[in-house]
Amino acid sequence: MKVNIVCIGKIKEKFFIDAILEYKKRLSRFCTFNIVEIDEVSKEMNTLKKNEIEGKRLLEKSSGIIVSMDSRGKMLSSNEIADYIKDKQVMGCSEITFIIGGSNGLSKEVLDKSSLILSFGKITFPHQLFRVVLTEQIYRAFTIISGLPYHK
Repeated sequence: MKVNIVCIGKIKEKFFIDAILEYKKRLSRFCTFNIVEIDEVSKEMNTLKKNEIEGKRLLEKSSGIIVSMDSRGKMLSSNEIADYIKDKQVMGCSEITFIIGGSNGLSKEVLDKSSLILSFGKITFPHQLFRVVLTEQIYRAFTIISGLPYHK
């Protein structure tokens, strides 16, 4: 299976980059893992227009089943995320893309094209940290699917 994270912005902090690279290395035994970073649209642009432009760019780089990350989405446990991915694999899905929007969230178009809108809670995460958390949860899901002891 191919798993993508398509997101707005770049990570600058080395410790976040190192964490993501560690999980990417671990994920290599289960899937092809890829992160695609999209440049943020000017902060001076109207929020709605900015979200529309970023949304189109995010969708252009997205393939397979689309899961959008949004605080208003469905909250799933790690086991339920694993079940979701496993179900998609069983159905013959070879690619899944997780989308992380910019600071103003995701456009209606992105949310409408999503198979699942997923939330990790109502708290606000810094985008860079959220990318690490999502990558870890993807890794955790694959260890659950594989029956490995990482998830206790």
